[in-house]
Amino acid sequence: MKYVIIIPDGAADEPIEQFGGKTVFETADISNIDKLSRTRRLGIVQTVPEKMSPGSDVAMMSLLGYNPKMYYTGRAPIEAVAMDIKLEPTDWVFRCNLVTIADEKMADHSAGHISSAEGARIIEDLNKAFGSDTIKFYPGVSYRHICVIKGMEFDVYTEPPHDIIGQPVDKNLPRGKNSELLRDLMAKSRQLLEDHEISRIREDLRENPVSSIWLWGQGKKASMDSFEKKFGLKGVAITAVDLVRGLAKLIGFDLINVEGATGFADTNYNGKAQAAIEALEKYDIVFIHVEGPDEAGHAGNPELKKKAVQRIDKYIVGPVYNALQKYDGWRMLVMPDHPTPCKVLSHTGSPVPFTIAGTGISPLLDSPFSEANAAQSGLKIEKGYELMEYFIKS
Repeated sequence: MKYVIIIPDGAADEPIEQFGGKTVFETADISNIDKLSRTRRLGIVQTVPEKMSPGSDVAMMSLLGYNPKMYYTGRAPIEAVAMDIKLEPTDWVFRCNLVTIADEKMADHSAGHISSAEGARIIEDLNKAFGSDTIKFYPGVSYRHICVIKGMEFDVYTEPPHDIIGQPVDKNLPRGKNSELLRDLMAKSRQLLEDHEISRIREDLRENPVSSIWLWGQGKKASMDSFEKKFGLKGVAITAVDLVRGLAKLIGFDLINVEGATGFADTNYNGKAQAAIEALEKYDIVFIHVEGPDEAGHAGNPELKKKAVQRIDKYIVGPVYNALQKYDGWRMLVMPDHPTPCKVLSHTGSPVPFTIAGTGISPLLDSPFSEANAAQSGLKIEKGYELMEYFIKS
């Protein structure tokens, strides 16, 4: 058997006024996903457990077959694994976003999707200014970076910057035990970045400048059981996002880097599909993650989100589905990890639709793929981490 999972991150949505009250899935041309839904199995799954934050970390962990209440230690430690940052059990790890603050409100969680080269330069300057034996910054991709703090114990609450777009920053700063260090680093970064060369250049180009760092997603060193030991399958992941790369490494998946994979709507869809088709020759299960719909949701851009979903359907789902036909046994799962509604600008914990097709999967409901149709199918998986076993063994 060959297994493929395709994740249009954050693609689930609510009815959108400019689409005549339809969701992105309902208005987009997704003929390939609709074919799977119509001819095989459509359902709905709760990927975010009750009382847990609807982050991609929690939802993706659940989707991969792992109970977040057992394995979750925070977002930043997962990304640190992707970046090969060596951690001690007592180290605290924080996600370090480069953000744009305007009129003392969170204007952009990504500083205009700053380039990785610009981000690395800023992280270098942050280390020169504030780095020490106990505090160190690590460069990641675009606006996504890491800060590791040693020798302190934290019990803090932090807000993801993408969840507070348009809100006052002073009401969303870290709070709790030793949070004053985090607030101090963020305040000092604003002073450093106010007149930084990169910020000045970005302003001249009418791009969002880097106003500050934003520390969140904290946790300690992560550990998870092997997917191959748990499910008996050797897997590989294709993604441009460190969070997903970190989860993949934690469960023993190999990684494939695709040139031109950006983690945004302009990613290399064809490249991801071709990498997946080639990987099927070697691996039992191939996991393809596309971040574009989620970023469009955070930007409140339904048209961009629609285009990203259509490209996933045309350039990834279709070709990979066709390639699977040469195998005697195969299954494909297509689903978002969580909703990122365009009018909300952030994640929600609502259930998401999924469709499964392939060997041994009998038809359930002849309906196109959508949130509403999935909810009416009668198939609902309450515990998201049980979906993987259902997909593989049902």
